Amino acid sequence: MQPKILLVDDREDNLLSMETLFEADDYRIVKANSGRQVLKILLSDFDFALILMDVQMPNLNGFETASLIYERERLRHIPIIFITANNYGEENIFRGYKAGAVDYIYKPVKPELLKAKVSVFVDLYRKNHRLMAQEQKLVAINKNLELEIYERKASEEKVIELNRQLLENIARLEQANKDLDLFAFMASHDLQAPLRKVRMFSDRLLSDHRQHLNKDGQLYLSRIQEVSKRMQDLINDILRFSKISGEKESLEEVDLNDVLNEVISELDGSIREKKAEMLLEPLPVLPVNAVLMGPLFSNLISNSLKYSKKDVPPQIRIRHEMTSALTNGKDTDTRYCRIIIEDNGIGFDQKYAEQIFDMFRRLHPNAEYEGTGIGLALCKKIVEKHKGFISARSRPGEGAVFIVSLPLSNAKKEVLV
Repeated sequence: MQPKILLVDDREDNLLSMETLFEADDYRIVKANSGRQVLKILLSDFDFALILMDVQMPNLNGFETASLIYERERLRHIPIIFITANNYGEENIFRGYKAGAVDYIYKPVKPELLKAKVSVFVDLYRKNHRLMAQEQKLVAINKNLELEIYERKASEEKVIELNRQLLENIARLEQANKDLDLFAFMASHDLQAPLRKVRMFSDRLLSDHRQHLNKDGQLYLSRIQEVSKRMQDLINDILRFSKISGEKESLEEVDLNDVLNEVISELDGSIREKKAEMLLEPLPVLPVNAVLMGPLFSNLISNSLKYSKKDVPPQIRIRHEMTSALTNGKDTDTRYCRIIIEDNGIGFDQKYAEQIFDMFRRLHPNAEYEGTGIGLALCKKIVEKHKGFISARSRPGEGAVFIVSLPLSNAKKEVLV
């Protein structure tokens, strides 16, 4: 920025000569012809590099003007050089320094000396401005750092609080799940006794007093038996679901072929009735919970038998493959065994591929296909117990494919061969 110099003299010719002296320099010259005018100028403009002031002036002399200037805090940084034609003696020189002067120049003024002294103070002015600018930058940087530290601390405290709340919520949810499982188990168990009595007395009424009932009465009793059986199946499924939720995660090496053969043996009646063709490929030995794998296979095979096409024998193929999990399109070190159950049944719309694993979710009416809507939810729960996942692919009329992926992290080496 262009340094400003304030020239003060009551004679216009002296002001003009000094102004001419600094024409070649990059200074901005401001002139005043009295002490009062100086004070008036400094009321609104106080950013001067230097004041060159004559001592002998009417009304307010240079010493008095300097004293009034330095009474104001924001003007005390401006250096003043007195220019005088008189030698006032040491006492008056001391008075000038006491008033705030930094130097004396005697008339007649030597241009080279004046320019040299002015140059020194202008250089100091410029350096002070640079220092002030640097100081302002440092202050701004410090404020930004303080703000950043404050925001980071606030953010860290917020994260800590959110983590604390999250842990509390997780604990509450876990407790709520345990309470819900216990409630479902107890409620289902307590419903068994009255339901058995309903079925028993309706059976006796229908067998012992059928001849005394008209067709409507026999129909109503048959409906009661059907609804009771459906409710019994629902209670049994809820009990199985609750037991799986509380099942300990104990894993052992299990030959899945043995589990699958046992399930097929239990479903032999339904398989024969449907004339189903079972296409079984050898399955591996996996680290699983032996108690849970039976219900998993049973529900998936029963699902394929149930949703088969009319007048078309079901064809169910069970096979497996080894694979790695994909994360962002790249293979990870986690290996999985994918057990694939394919059928040629009625299938379903792919948009329901996730919803079918929800509790009580049914895509078809009860009158057409029996069921409680818990079977696939049970399968999902079992697979999640093994830290795996289950998915489905299908199209209406083109069958369905269920894929059970179980991790091999604890499997024996021969399983991976």
